[in-house]
Amino acid sequence: MKTRQAIKWILTLTLITSTYSCSPANQATPTSTHAPPISTLEETPTPVAPTDTATATQAPLGCLTQPGRVEQGKLESTNPAQEYLIYLPPCYDEKTDERYPVLYLLHGQTYTEDQWIRLGAVDVIDELILSGESVPFIIVFPDDRYWNLPPGPGFGQRLVENLIPYIDRNYRTVADRDHRAIGGMSRGAGWSLRLGLTHWELFNTIGLHSLAVLQKDTSKIEDWLAEIPSSSQPRVFMDIGDNDQELTSAGQVEMQFNEYGLAHEWHLYSGAHTEEYWAAHVEEYIRWYADGWNDP
Repeated sequence: MKTRQAIKWILTLTLITSTYSCSPANQATPTSTHAPPISTLEETPTPVAPTDTATATQAPLGCLTQPGRVEQGKLESTNPAQEYLIYLPPCYDEKTDERYPVLYLLHGQTYTEDQWIRLGAVDVIDELILSGESVPFIIVFPDDRYWNLPPGPGFGQRLVENLIPYIDRNYRTVADRDHRAIGGMSRGAGWSLRLGLTHWELFNTIGLHSLAVLQKDTSKIEDWLAEIPSSSQPRVFMDIGDNDQELTSAGQVEMQFNEYGLAHEWHLYSGAHTEEYWAAHVEEYIRWYADGWNDP
């Protein structure tokens, strides 16, 4: 009896052991010895050559396709405050190590500092710089609105003693005679004549467009010319319309230039003392100023 029970017990244990040994839960998960495949959606990185620092700094600047800008300023230290507009060429903010020639353009009587801009001067210089026809330069447009008031006669002194030093301190100009020019229309040309000749150490270039000579200056021109060293005679451009009321006095100045032997350009065009005349010639003016700084 005991032997039958023992056999029965052994058979039961054998059945139980067989059942558990076949269960998947007790099977060990095999470990793969192969690396997972690289996804074909991911590109293998291409090696990049080391960057040459010198080449990187020569990368084209976006500003080379953008125009310059005009800012408004005021010199509070003068009485009255000397207002001005200033044109800064393309890339002025980006090329922080670059310095620029500077041109002072004076407006006509009864007008204000924006006259040259209205007549197209900024459009012309933008086009010349962006096309590579001109080196970049700064243009300052001083205001002479007090011409018929007590501060009017002091404009020249304010420009020479205050505004020019201020511009040279606060903007990146090349602060020497060879890189500074002055020009104007009508009364502005009169100031350019006086300041250009009496302060020859400041200006290498003088533009006289429809010159309206300031009172009594005609009699002083010969003396002014005599004070200029022969090695420092300025570049001079004169033009006027054949129907301009200032033609006679401008012609007298041109005659004195000839008698003294001052090299200059003289252009007599068709036209009158009007903005229409100046607008028609503004591109010629700006090109002529630019030529003074362009490489030969």
